[in-house]
Amino acid sequence: MSGGDSQSRGRPARERQADQMIEQRSMEERRKASAALDEARLRQQAIGVRLRQMFDEVVNEQVPDEFLDILRQADKRGPGNG
Repeated sequence: MSGGDSQSRGRPARERQADQMIEQRSMEERRKASAALDEARLRQQAIGVRLRQMFDEVVNEQVPDEFLDILRQADKRGPGNG
């Protein structure tokens, strides 16, 4: 028996099978998976940057005068006067 066998003896079969599957993956598959993860992270990062830009643009937009007038009128009425 090798050292690996003695370590896996007390482990459930499902875990041993998972380890075997991981070991069987070739280096090329691992590189492809790593490249795909890197690409996905870059895409998510770009989306996050753009969303922050859009949020900042909306937050910094001026409020139209008509809307401000409506808010002023509502303030004049006060709570309970509406």
